[in-house]
Amino acid sequence: MDDRAKGIRKGKAAVEANDVKADLIAVVVAMNGGGPCVLTVGEEAALPSGPFELAHRSLQSGLRGWVEQQTGQPLGYIEQLYTFADRDRIGGEQRVISISYLALTHQDEAGGSAGRHWGSWYDYFPWEDHRSGTPAVVLDELRPRLIEWADGAEDGAIRLDRRRRAAIAFGFDGRSWNEEFVLERYELLYEAALVEEAIRGGHSAAPTSVSGRSMIADHRRILATGIARLRSKIKYRPVVFELMPPVFTLLQLQRTVEALAGRLVRKPNFRRLIEQQELVEETGETTAETGGRPAQLYRFRHAVLDERPVAGTKLPLPRA
Repeated sequence: MDDRAKGIRKGKAAVEANDVKADLIAVVVAMNGGGPCVLTVGEEAALPSGPFELAHRSLQSGLRGWVEQQTGQPLGYIEQLYTFADRDRIGGEQRVISISYLALTHQDEAGGSAGRHWGSWYDYFPWEDHRSGTPAVVLDELRPRLIEWADGAEDGAIRLDRRRRAAIAFGFDGRSWNEEFVLERYELLYEAALVEEAIRGGHSAAPTSVSGRSMIADHRRILATGIARLRSKIKYRPVVFELMPPVFTLLQLQRTVEALAGRLVRKPNFRRLIEQQELVEETGETTAETGGRPAQLYRFRHAVLDERPVAGTKLPLPRA
């Protein structure tokens, strides 16, 4: 037996000895009247998931099957997010590796399922919605708690590092808010024991009462990863249209982008960028549902995907 075959056999034996299990897990996002929402199952605290089985033709087909079986929700757009394999992420003796995916869909495409629930992703991350300015939770609750946590370190260098990381993540001390730092903010709050999952993980401090709805295991961390990916991707790929109806107004498109990013954009600049990139085309129809003058209806111009590799909404454009 050559060295390569021995290595493969040894690796397989190690996996079997450690009893590793592979799971498929989905961050399924849709839009409703209140903004972006995420699909959960059970007690509204778990992302749809299931084990990867030998009968599955591929990872994606296995994921689609589990989501539809558990929720009745068919999936359209889907992309792989990240593989979570930390040794202590689940607990117990079995090592669980979770391969996560981001899926974009529409709520009205789902069949009935008593076990499914759509909830605003801002229920889980209330500090992430800056459309009406910096949320009170950031300044009144999280900032003093994070400063207290930072100053509680015995080592001076650690105190400075914690302060710096909090300022970068949350936009303290005159720094700008970066909507893409969703995961960094959640992980910092976890480290400071300001979210319920940290208490379950062994931290002793009590979480603040406004730390958002918790989830089982590390599902909120996985959700944070999905939100960060989507906020980044809408800037260079037209994935936002996966969440839009077939026809829409430019104001509806702008409001969707703002809801996903958690911040406002300048209306003239937004429309100019959309038109310059030729992302949409007129349908020749109008709607009066917006109130006031009839608004022009548009649809996504699919040809843009073949014309150039990069096309997005060019966020952020904060309103002055």
